[in-house]
Amino acid sequence: MDWDKLRIFHAVAEAGSFTHAGDVLNLSQSAVSRQISTLEDSLGVTLFHRHARGLLLTEQGEILQKAAKDIFGKLSMIEGQISDSKQLPEGPLRITTTEFIGSTWLAPRLKELSDKHPNIQLTLLLDDRVLNLGMREADAAIRLYKPEQPDLIQRQLTTIHFHIYGAKDYLDKHGRPETPQDLKNHTLLGYPENAPAPFSDLNWLFRLAGTDPQEDYSLLMMNSMYAIHQAVENGAGLAALPDYLAQSNKTLERVLPDHHPDAVDVYFVYPEERRHSRRIAIFRDFLLEHVSKTNF
Repeated sequence: MDWDKLRIFHAVAEAGSFTHAGDVLNLSQSAVSRQISTLEDSLGVTLFHRHARGLLLTEQGEILQKAAKDIFGKLSMIEGQISDSKQLPEGPLRITTTEFIGSTWLAPRLKELSDKHPNIQLTLLLDDRVLNLGMREADAAIRLYKPEQPDLIQRQLTTIHFHIYGAKDYLDKHGRPETPQDLKNHTLLGYPENAPAPFSDLNWLFRLAGTDPQEDYSLLMMNSMYAIHQAVENGAGLAALPDYLAQSNKTLERVLPDHHPDAVDVYFVYPEERRHSRRIAIFRDFLLEHVSKTNF
């Protein structure tokens, strides 16, 4: 099979259209279409269903795409291993983490890493979805749960504690809850039920208050812990926030201090194949240094 045509097929399958794949490959739409037609002729099968809104893989196309994804994922991993073998702390490094850790804790500290290692080209991917490290969607990850995959090296960084917080102005106006039952008299903030979850038990506060997200229209939900923090800071209501974030904000006040969700463990993880990466080691040590300076 022609490797170049397989590469083009993989790009089309990922993009869902000849035009978008052409943009990625720097080829015209017609050139991409011709390559796919030639590949289909050589295999004697149809790989895509063509329709007005784009392309859908046929059964045979899905089989080939699964194989192509594995092949290009392994090639990408080998490329990373070769790059690691140079033993130079330079080059690209892609780190994935949840939106609120990346935006509120990690991003403000990255200047120090950049100053010390200007030749490391860092890409920070803020995503509450779990990216596949084995397929090189990222080089390493900061995750808020203990990974179970046996092929991942993991290092526990810290444990994040949460409590209920509200803005002082909000509490002066609406009163300070003294029991969990009092929470029903307040606007509570949390995550939409179907949103990707950065950690388990996101809506512990709703359960504590005994409220149903499907029936209680006084709840305010958004899929961003940072946005929830900003809303609480500006008097929108009460939320369970990470202590490291809320305690640094003098406008917020902790309520019902004896009631809090389980703490969340934080791990730095990367594939076993990348254990000799100087860039990953540098980033790991950078994290450990700054975690030791933060009161989580």
